Amino acid sequence: MSKKYEKLAQDIVEQLGGKDNITEAYHCQTRLRFKLADESKINKDKLEVLDGVTKYINNAGVHQVVIGTHVKDVFEEVEKNIDVVSSNDRVSEKKSPVSAVIDFVSGVFQPVIPALSGAGMVKAVLALLVVLKVITNESQTYYMLNLFADGVFFFLPMILAYTVAQKLRCNPILAVSVAAMMMHPNWGALVTAGNPVHFFGVIPFKLASYTGSVIPIIIVIFCQYYVEKFLNRVIPKSVQLVFVPMLTFLIMGTLAFSILGPIGSIIGGYLASFFTFLSVNASWVPAVLIGGFLPIMVMFGLHNGIAPLGVMQMAQLGHDSIFGPGALVSNIAQATAVAVVAFRTKNKKTRQIATSGSITAYMGITEPALYGVSLPKRYPLIAAMIGGASGGLYAGLTNTHRFATGSSGLPAVLLYIGDDTMKYFWNIIIALIISAVVTAIVTYVLSFKFEKDEEVTEVPEIKPVILGDTHLNSPIPGTVIPLSEVKDEAFASEALGKGFAVEPSEGKVYSPFDGKVVALFPTKHAIGLVSNTGVEILIHVGLNTVELNGQYFDALVEANQEVKKGQLLLTFDMKKIQGAGYSTQVPVVVTNTPQYSSIETIAQGNVGKAEDVLVIVV
Repeated sequence: MSKKYEKLAQDIVEQLGGKDNITEAYHCQTRLRFKLADESKINKDKLEVLDGVTKYINNAGVHQVVIGTHVKDVFEEVEKNIDVVSSNDRVSEKKSPVSAVIDFVSGVFQPVIPALSGAGMVKAVLALLVVLKVITNESQTYYMLNLFADGVFFFLPMILAYTVAQKLRCNPILAVSVAAMMMHPNWGALVTAGNPVHFFGVIPFKLASYTGSVIPIIIVIFCQYYVEKFLNRVIPKSVQLVFVPMLTFLIMGTLAFSILGPIGSIIGGYLASFFTFLSVNASWVPAVLIGGFLPIMVMFGLHNGIAPLGVMQMAQLGHDSIFGPGALVSNIAQATAVAVVAFRTKNKKTRQIATSGSITAYMGITEPALYGVSLPKRYPLIAAMIGGASGGLYAGLTNTHRFATGSSGLPAVLLYIGDDTMKYFWNIIIALIISAVVTAIVTYVLSFKFEKDEEVTEVPEIKPVILGDTHLNSPIPGTVIPLSEVKDEAFASEALGKGFAVEPSEGKVYSPFDGKVVALFPTKHAIGLVSNTGVEILIHVGLNTVELNGQYFDALVEANQEVKKGQLLLTFDMKKIQGAGYSTQVPVVVTNTPQYSSIETIAQGNVGKAEDVLVIVV
């Protein structure tokens, strides 16, 4: 698909000083971004005249090559011409310590979730077959199915070694190799034998098993990142291939068995004791807190730092009561609250969003319901929190727990079958019923006040697009300014197309027409739309906000989704973006500008989302 950009990619790399001069490469919605070892090697004049390059910009050491909305295709070819690890989900350089920790934990565990979910569902099916007496615990079928599921959990340290290495950008193969040392059957034999082990007769190796563990391997690979980085810096490139892996194995093997692994085992032991204490003395606390406050945690991204506790508990005790039950009852409460809104609202658009949002929420995906209905209206959010806490209280008091990790929607109830009993399955069903009933009652009662108020104050639906010349609404409320005033050369010079920009007054982006989402960048800071009449626009929230790596942004739609005029597409936290040092100007450009004879701005100053700003003449 990107082959036609092969020559362009080679020329760009060459004019940037060659592949050895490029230390980092990634892209946003419209431009390639590079960090270079030596800026003096850039040939700016030749770079800007390349056929396919719209503009070159140097912004605070990040070298931007403006391409256009097909930048992803060009980037695919650029990757083939460079040696560095190129990525668009790199860690932001402007994060608070708390955000950095959450980002790290999320980046380590999120890639593992599909494997854990798959293995978890196999375990659920296995447990169901045993309970229904289709197979017995002694059968070979049971043995093999259990092997299918347990492989992921047994070799979890090796999988985590890979994801930690990817997140930290050290060599993932070396990381997995170090994890393999810790899981070698010969080490397991030494642990089983129980005889003290001393390396070179001096360094004691603590006898601890690392199969299925979590904390030890994270600590080990975290330290390996610095060891590997140091070795790559001091060892000549000509012999790095041999000596860096060799020394990494010797250093990390020694540290893993003598210091780091034991420290991780001790921390893991304390975690296990903590989890056991909670389950015995305060089993209701995690389920109530997660059940009640999960929507708030999702809004601030805190759930990404808490969810892995469930994985750790499962690795230590074989089940999860920390995150799973609370998350499930919370999601069902959210779905129920939005379903009641769909039943009670008089607004057709709200009913449509609420109906689709409730269905996806019942399946475990709550963001459309949360941001599209619950948060704007507030009362469904309050009701869902009350209902989620109520269901969580029952789940906690009955010490309900799941035996595998998976989604937090209705299909997840199967994960609560285990230990040759259906007890936890029926408990989670009762908890879900409590959560749904309480939420429905509270939402319904509150709706008499809030839906009545909405009937009076709600803004009428936006009228259809005017026939003839296309009138484009502002997708975001705020102050309209000319593109020339945007503090970014690519937009200000209209290199990406004609249009306008908005100094936003609120952190919401709406669709300015009926059409389709043609592009949604992974970091959620930019979205491309095409109208039913063929107008293609790019809405870019903030300047250089790709560097925030999605932090403070939430997308309510996805690529190839049909959208309606006035539909909420994105939300963003203006204050936090500005606090991180980024401009929140929102350029809105017509990317297929050459297809039109005239594109004129007809509004200035403050505008709402329903006001015409551009006239586009065919």
